[in-house]
Amino acid sequence: MTSRTITGPFDVQLAPQALSAVADGSGLGRMSIDKRYHGPLEAEGRGEMLAFRSAVTGSAGYVAMETVRGSLEGRVGSFVLQHSSTLTRGEPVQSITVVPDSGTEALAGLSGRLTITIAAGGAHSYGFEYRLDPVPA
Repeated sequence: MTSRTITGPFDVQLAPQALSAVADGSGLGRMSIDKRYHGPLEAEGRGEMLAFRSAVTGSAGYVAMETVRGSLEGRVGSFVLQHSSTLTRGEPVQSITVVPDSGTEALAGLSGRLTITIAAGGAHSYGFEYRLDPVPA
């Protein structure tokens, strides 16, 4: 299949979680992720994030793993997104990719990259460039 690009809005709720005993006092924050994707991706995302915000305004970083379950342009299944993003004095660099071979059911063979945009008023949207290739036997 050729690459496709879709866009749509999503809602997200982050909830602070306790750190492990090893990470306690490290300056890291741990949060649960609860998302609802709308549009061509009608799905829910659940995951966990580790983040750090520096003393310099606009500089931070996070890593996260998120399992997405629902429908991608009518194909039902799930897949996992791996996030690794930084913000350097307000300039974002995102790396959000589908974990290889994490697609299930009608999403087996899924690969791709997702981007997140946050509008001035706080509304979140996604751009998702993906391929859905046959899974080798």
